[in-house]
Amino acid sequence: MVADTAPNAAFTHSDTPLPHPERAKRILAAHPEVRALFERDPWSVLWTVLLVALQVGVAIGLTLLDAPWWAIVLAAYVVGAFVNHALFVLIHDYTHNAIFKTANANRLGSILANVPIVFPAAIGFRNYHLLHHKYLGIPGLDADVPTQNEARWVGNSPWRKTFWLSMFWAVQGILRPTTVKAIRTVDGWVVFNALAMAAAMAPIVWFFGWWPVAYLFLSTIFSLGVHPVGARWIQEHYVFKEGQETYSYYGPLNKLSFNMGYHNEHHDFPQVPWSRLPAVRAAAPEFYDHLYHHKSWTRLLFHVLFSRKFRLHNRIVRPMPEGMKDVVAV
Repeated sequence: MVADTAPNAAFTHSDTPLPHPERAKRILAAHPEVRALFERDPWSVLWTVLLVALQVGVAIGLTLLDAPWWAIVLAAYVVGAFVNHALFVLIHDYTHNAIFKTANANRLGSILANVPIVFPAAIGFRNYHLLHHKYLGIPGLDADVPTQNEARWVGNSPWRKTFWLSMFWAVQGILRPTTVKAIRTVDGWVVFNALAMAAAMAPIVWFFGWWPVAYLFLSTIFSLGVHPVGARWIQEHYVFKEGQETYSYYGPLNKLSFNMGYHNEHHDFPQVPWSRLPAVRAAAPEFYDHLYHHKSWTRLLFHVLFSRKFRLHNRIVRPMPEGMKDVVAV
């Protein structure tokens, strides 16, 4: 094993204000028509139903065709990962109440989108993701920031980065939220989410066995891991240009990912649904075109895994706000 070339690496610390609120204010002053993009997009419900039906149908179909295990794994990587990643993006829009008017309706919609993902993720994601926007880059409040122990262990080792990314579903969805004191990891909605997933999986297992669930779970692991769409989780906030902490992706896979690559635009205007994010950039190109952005998730994936320059410490972090050190879940 090659040793970490910078064992004392550290995060980049900043006490400057978040760029997104100020940029949003300047964009609205220069382009007030952007406010028209704040409307919800209820058509996302149709996409939710179609993708859930497609993914469950593929899972059952492979079993009925008596597909060999390797075909199930291949289908999960080539087809299922894209579908489950798209469903994660829809869960993300439900989290921002960008589909329905009420929070509870959006919670229910996100739980429906959660079905092919197998493990209960929708409500837990909602609980920590909204904090991510409010406290971007603050360890202990933003679950998107790696822990020091996590970053030190991964280092810049290709095999450790590969293992870390392949287990990202557990790191991001299970381990990191437990380090954020402001997150109530178990509440009524979290329990309901878990029961709903169990109720959805039970008849599939009863009638068709475990192979459909295996396909769905592999699709989830790939969509969050060593896969082109898995690079999206790296693209968003790991530093690739000094001083810039949020990055967009403007490549072709946005068409299969509900424009999730438009991440600077999303952080500036989280209330804008996925279908209108390209319109934000089109309306205010002078605010976005000069920012560093990615054009290929596949190229980014290889860079992340094999470049010795990339490590989890490549993040900008901010100090804990006064009065928040003793915060408790609410």
